[in-house]
Amino acid sequence: MANNTNHLKNLKPFKKGLDPRRNVTGENRKPILDDLLAEVLTDPVKGIEAAKAILLAIRDKALKGDIRAAEMLFNRAYGLPKQQLEHNMFVEQPLFPETVHPKPTDFINL
Repeated sequence: MANNTNHLKNLKPFKKGLDPRRNVTGENRKPILDDLLAEVLTDPVKGIEAAKAILLAIRDKALKGDIRAAEMLFNRAYGLPKQQLEHNMFVEQPLFPETVHPKPTDFINL
């Protein structure tokens, strides 16, 4: 658009009232990704579901020595390995200073 010297001439103002370019209701116009994924992954490919065909292809790559494919399968099947976190924190002042609680006998002498 930066190279087009007439780009401002191509702009059209919105029409008053109903204009199909305006999203008056605020609805999401894009299809829901979960529904599309479910539809695509359940379509049969060569007699089996696409999701199973994808997993079999990844498994075949892992068996041929592809470490990334094996890592992806293990992470999905068993979860990511726990990461160790090392931290050293030194605080000169306590974060929560000790509060002095009154003794029950302090209330008796009032």
